[in-house]
Amino acid sequence: MRKSDFRDLQIWHKSKALCPVLYKLTKSFPDEEKFGVVSQIRRAALSVSLNIAEGHGRSSNADFVRFLYMSLGSIRELEALLEISVELDFISDCSEYIGRLQELAKMITSLINRLKADS
Repeated sequence: MRKSDFRDLQIWHKSKALCPVLYKLTKSFPDEEKFGVVSQIRRAALSVSLNIAEGHGRSSNADFVRFLYMSLGSIRELEALLEISVELDFISDCSEYIGRLQELAKMITSLINRLKADS
C-alpha cells in the first residue's frame, strides 16, 4: 500500500504548501503575539507535514496511522487558532484557510481508512 517515499504523498505536498501560507499570514499579527498565537500557528502548521513524513518512515501501517492522527490533531488545532485569531481581530476572515484544512483532513482520513483496511 505504501509508496516508497513520503514525498510521493499528495497529503504531504498539500500540508507542506500550507506552511508558507500560514507563516505569511502570521507576519501581520501583533508583535506581542510572536511567542503566543503566532508561535502556536506556525508550530501546528509544521507539525501536520512533519508527522506525515515521520509516520511514513515507520515500520508498520499502525504506526503510520498513529502519526496521521497526530496530523489531524494539528489540523484541528490550526482551525481553532485561526478562529480565535478572527475573534482577536488579528485577521478578518479565516474561511479560506479552514476550507483548505478541512480538505486536507478529509484526505488524511481517507488514507487512514485505507491503511486500516489493509492491516
